[in-house]
Amino acid sequence: MSEVPGEVRELYPFLYERSDDGALTDEEVVRSTREKAAGIAALRREIAAADAGRIAACAAAMAERFAAGGRLFAFGNGGSSTDAQSLATTFLHPPGGPGAGAVVLPALSLTSDAAVVTALSNDVGFEVVFARQLAAFGRAGDIAVGLSTSGGSGNVVRALEEAARRGLLTVALAGHHGGRLAQLASLDHLFIIPSDSVHRIQEAQTTVYHVLWELIQQVLRDGRVGGGAQ
Repeated sequence: MSEVPGEVRELYPFLYERSDDGALTDEEVVRSTREKAAGIAALRREIAAADAGRIAACAAAMAERFAAGGRLFAFGNGGSSTDAQSLATTFLHPPGGPGAGAVVLPALSLTSDAAVVTALSNDVGFEVVFARQLAAFGRAGDIAVGLSTSGGSGNVVRALEEAARRGLLTVALAGHHGGRLAQLASLDHLFIIPSDSVHRIQEAQTTVYHVLWELIQQVLRDGRVGGGAQ
């Protein structure tokens, strides 16, 4: 077996941590799994205790926009791009669908069209890859949701600034201490996951947007907003 390059070991050290006989023991695997599960559970409890009221307020504001005919646009980079697609799918094609009583809501991920993303990146610049799409599609009354584990993604910041200028409801999910998003005065709602682990941040962000979706569904089903979203 060939020697693993040092830069690979540095990037993924957990893959090369072995006991004296060269293999992870069952005890090490179990301990690691328990620690990670406990970590995300504790982080979710922390967010629930600190942000439950703000999450409910954000869900109510989003429900108002949906009931009035608004649409949701989600965006992010890397793993957050995948999360943006998952978020949009949850709203547009919810678990169980209408047959399970779910309200189908218009949502689009701005990371999904490779032709648009690469054209804007190549011809204009990656900083505007989401902002330009919002300038074309967004209208007052819509919703913009930006995801960034660091809170410092320039194209996410630019997109939320553009969304605010156009009258969209702006929602952001960030990690660490919020980064540049924490300094963005035009944001309507910001949820910061207080962790230095990208994995834990993304897991907790997924929890936040699924809770938002569930609360929005409840508000719309209960008829607590006008407009009759379909």
